[in-house]
Amino acid sequence: MALSREEQLGQILKGLHASTPDIEGAAIISMDGLVISSSLPAEVEEDRVSAMSAALYGIGARTAEELSRGDVEQLYIKGNNGYMLITQAGSEAVLAVMANARAKLGIIFLDVKRAAEEIAKVL
Repeated sequence: MALSREEQLGQILKGLHASTPDIEGAAIISMDGLVISSSLPAEVEEDRVSAMSAALYGIGARTAEELSRGDVEQLYIKGNNGYMLITQAGSEAVLAVMANARAKLGIIFLDVKRAAEEIAKVL
């Protein structure tokens, strides 16, 4: 039996966590800021993070366009306690990923890019 869209997206997020233990959470978010699928930690307010992630991506895309930087591939935020990456996942969504401060970013960038490509195919 074929998996539903929700199950496929959930499996992609599980695979992302399994591939890189430094990833603490991830969410697939519509361009409107609504949660499509999530594996964020329990203490994270999904709706709030989703809305902010979509807004940040939109601002980043407009800024890149204004500065002639081309299409945005990824937004990267570094804080004292870790990282947040926001990547476009097809035309309908973004993938937001939380990683701890010890994360090896090269591996995470690669895994996030692959996951975003898989998500785009499902959506």
